[in-house]
Amino acid sequence: MISFIIPAYNEELELSSTIAAIRVAASGVTLPYEIIVVDDASTDMTAELAAQGGARVISINRRQIAASRNAGARAAQGDYLFFVDADTRINPKHIYEAIAALKAGYAGGSARVITDGAIPMWGRIFVRAFCTVYFALKLGAGAFLFTTRRNFDIIVGFDEQYFIAEEVYFSLALRKLGRFKVLREPILTSGRKLRMYSARYVLGRALSIIIRGPRAARSRDKLDFWYNGRREDRLL
Repeated sequence: MISFIIPAYNEELELSSTIAAIRVAASGVTLPYEIIVVDDASTDMTAELAAQGGARVISINRRQIAASRNAGARAAQGDYLFFVDADTRINPKHIYEAIAALKAGYAGGSARVITDGAIPMWGRIFVRAFCTVYFALKLGAGAFLFTTRRNFDIIVGFDEQYFIAEEVYFSLALRKLGRFKVLREPILTSGRKLRMYSARYVLGRALSIIIRGPRAARSRDKLDFWYNGRREDRLL
């Protein structure tokens, strides 16, 4: 079985489309699958929309992405675990190639990223530069990660010391077990933050994290860019 795990906080605008995309992507796979939405203290219709979409809903109150993913994994019944963010769309190729990689002995993997909608020029440059360096280092994007249940249990899941960059430590832990695959087929993820915030704000937050180092990721303080819950007021 494949388990698709979607961590979600106030994602009523994006979640239904994400679930629908997963169902289309999984429709040609012979393996059975389940979709689990981990609703982490949402105050909108996230849980209701997840249930309407046929997903199994797990409710927690942690406000932490690593904890949400781990909660979903604990509830999952699948041999293959796919972590898909609530604002991210995958297609059949991602599933086929991920399963093939795992069967070939890869410990886990991710995929390259493109953003949806119109984003400002500085945002396009920033995303391209970041992705060029990041994926060259064989690290996984948090929006889409996959591994086996066995490997997830060996590395004890996502490190809940961290409120951001947990996908980096997850990738590094999997790489200790074997090869890490970055699929060439890009996932489509929301570019909303690049539309909602200025270049000065985004680059300033990024620079602050670099200067403060790993300790910056161990507290939700000053991580409002990731945790304030601001959303666009329209579907894209």
